Amino acid sequence: MGWFTKKQEQKDEKESLEHYLQRSNDYKKVDYINQQTNRRFSFSFISSLIDEAILQNNALPYLIEKPFETIEDVKKIIPIADVEISNDPSVIEQKLFNGYVLFTIDSDKGNFAFIAAQKELVRSIAPPEVEFSVIGPKEAFVESVEQNVNLIRKRLPIKELIIEDVTVGSLSKTKISILHIDGIADPANVQTVKERIKSIQFDALTDSSYIVQLISDNKNSPFPQLLDSERPDRVTAILAEGKIAILVDGSPHALIAPTTLVEFFSSFEDYFLNWMLSSFFRLIRLFAVAFSILITPIYVATLSYHYELIPKDLMNTLVTSRREIPLPPILEALFLELTIELLREAGARLPTKVGQTIGIVGGIVIGTASVEAGLTSNVLLIIVALAALASFTTPVYKMGNAIRLLRFPFLFFAELWGLLGIVFCFCFLMAHLIRLTSLNRPFLEPIYPPRVKDLKDSLIRLPFSKQSLRPDYLRTQNPVRYTVKEKKEKRDIDE
Repeated sequence: MGWFTKKQEQKDEKESLEHYLQRSNDYKKVDYINQQTNRRFSFSFISSLIDEAILQNNALPYLIEKPFETIEDVKKIIPIADVEISNDPSVIEQKLFNGYVLFTIDSDKGNFAFIAAQKELVRSIAPPEVEFSVIGPKEAFVESVEQNVNLIRKRLPIKELIIEDVTVGSLSKTKISILHIDGIADPANVQTVKERIKSIQFDALTDSSYIVQLISDNKNSPFPQLLDSERPDRVTAILAEGKIAILVDGSPHALIAPTTLVEFFSSFEDYFLNWMLSSFFRLIRLFAVAFSILITPIYVATLSYHYELIPKDLMNTLVTSRREIPLPPILEALFLELTIELLREAGARLPTKVGQTIGIVGGIVIGTASVEAGLTSNVLLIIVALAALASFTTPVYKMGNAIRLLRFPFLFFAELWGLLGIVFCFCFLMAHLIRLTSLNRPFLEPIYPPRVKDLKDSLIRLPFSKQSLRPDYLRTQNPVRYTVKEKKEKRDIDE
């Protein structure tokens, strides 16, 4: 009786699936007859998911002309490697919507076969758009997770590279691949990533950005706690360090965990240049970020509370530029900052050519008009333009958005308490960053907690000869990247 009930439930499930499929125009069920045995067989498939040429060329001619008795004979007849035999109706839905063809025989209705015939619609590999570099490889990830894994596999042709797949999303059934190098990555980090991804309760995941928001340690922080990259070479280097990569089917960006704040200001092109040049460019980016956040609040605080800090020569220039401005410094600064943000959003949402025109022409016209109309001073216009330009030096787009947001709290604190307000806001920011973690690892490492060994590739980049050890905070199983061999100079001794 129990067996009958189970079979009946499976039958109801299958009938329910067929009921939904028959309402879809891309569902097809085709019947054929074998010429040798006169057995009737059928193919059921989703036409939008399979390549019908595979079915017509590699399966149908053999099944019509060659004799077969049972489902098991199908593997021997057709020249397709991926053929699965099953008697469990509960897997039919999963297989059909993954690009398999359901093969059944009228004389053996209890068993069926799934023939792989997936249609591969993959965008061709193109140069990186967000992380473009003049020097180095010109390959970027695409939306196919299999293709992305291939780009990493060919750069790491080792058996220790472990790839584990997880399906997430009650509706989207999104495939997520977790990559790490066995023997290097910390098993605790790997286990943490697996548990967090498997515990995701969401209906549809269409991009890796969903994963960042769902598994981050602090979901209310404006700072991204997972680094995303579209470069296979960068992900390969990160895996070799002992970190974990997450690939999401349908997303051209890989996620890297754990990560630190300093990594968001490091371009992968730094590793293709001389270490002195790389260190110089990193320091410029860090200075640009600080300048972008603080320069406008300092302007507001100085003009509102601290006139005595302004040199006399500069005071004359500021008085002249603000002589006919009816707005207080805070409203003047907010007007220009919001104008810059509007131009950014308009340029990003419009088509490329139109967006560039809007950004350039709109900035010139609005800036000139606001100064001539007496709404803003020309000094503040220059300051805001330089701050906007400095914010573009951030290599990672998501961190650039966080930097854009930070300017506004600093502006309000500067209006309330002047330079003291800027100090208060900076203290709040540092307290937040100190408490922030990425996979339970400190986000401010190696600055806090201080780790001198990890400073070799943080604010500056030392030569590769000085980077023979992996970062301490990753707690890798094998901390040694390579063995440094000291060269002993041989001197000829004249006797």
